[in-house]
Amino acid sequence: MKILLDTCTFLWLSSQPGELSATARVALEDRENEILLHQTSVLEIVIKYASGRLNLTSPPSAFVRDSIERHDLRYVSLDDETVFNLGKLPPVHRDPFDRLLVSHALLNGLTLATPDPFIHRYPLRVLW
Repeated sequence: MKILLDTCTFLWLSSQPGELSATARVALEDRENEILLHQTSVLEIVIKYASGRLNLTSPPSAFVRDSIERHDLRYVSLDDETVFNLGKLPPVHRDPFDRLLVSHALLNGLTLATPDPFIHRYPLRVLW
């Protein structure tokens, strides 16, 4: 299974694994699954860190790179199709970062790992 991480799921995987649900933890530890981190999450992390709303053990550039390597994640860049698809999404969620993750997951048939109840309202596979 290909699993796209929501930003909070990535942060918990990286620094607070006890916050993950048991189901998410098992799926993320399964080496048969491909785990993806989207550039959108990195953008959200950088913005929140710079504004003082997110504390990390190291600056975002080091934190993200270290976590990608430590957890063998595949990094996915933001693409135009994901952005253009936003206009087709129902207005279930207002957070632009989450909407981009939903858009990418839908376009690519990915499972999205997230505890966010609003994301569960979209027609996609959610893991939590």
